[in-house]
Amino acid sequence: MKPLSAHKEVDTHLNIVEVAERLFRQIGFQKTTVADIARELQMSPANVYRFFAAKAEINEAVGRRILREIEDSVGEIARLPGPASKKLRNVIVSIEKLNAQRFMSDRKLHELFETAYDENWPIMREHFDAMDKTLAQIIGQGMAGGEFRPGDAGLAAILVRSACIRFCHPRLMVECAQDPEPTVDQMIDFCLAALKVGSA
Repeated sequence: MKPLSAHKEVDTHLNIVEVAERLFRQIGFQKTTVADIARELQMSPANVYRFFAAKAEINEAVGRRILREIEDSVGEIARLPGPASKKLRNVIVSIEKLNAQRFMSDRKLHELFETAYDENWPIMREHFDAMDKTLAQIIGQGMAGGEFRPGDAGLAAILVRSACIRFCHPRLMVECAQDPEPTVDQMIDFCLAALKVGSA
């Protein structure tokens, strides 16, 4: 069992991230300062720096928290019973929906992810790895069950994610916002056609 002081430190760390996320949504992550976060928490900036060595660490912590929500959501879908093709479709639709919601309703927060992609923050590499692992799990299930043709499930996962990148890449979501095609369903149909038995 963790001592009380350890629990308090975990709570303070979480509070800093939650307040930072709220301020990022309101005024943007670049305009939010450590002093702003400290003021909202009624603590000194020096106290915030006890938990985060730099503002960049807070930026990543907020991004990681949101990306893990996406990872948890698709992980739940992957664990459901049913055909791999249906799960693959539902996972990609879920990713697109969560990213589109942020793009449409949280533009200031969306800017954090644009920067994270552009600057290749570690959280983005971790996120891609997690997504590829989930996609490979589903595709591997489809291959094992004869639904998809045999092959390298890991490579197939990377190819599927790459094909659907416009639906999850913040910069491409902005650039393609006025371009209605392909739709997410059309791209999923394309991927499933490439995976299914007899497509080689």
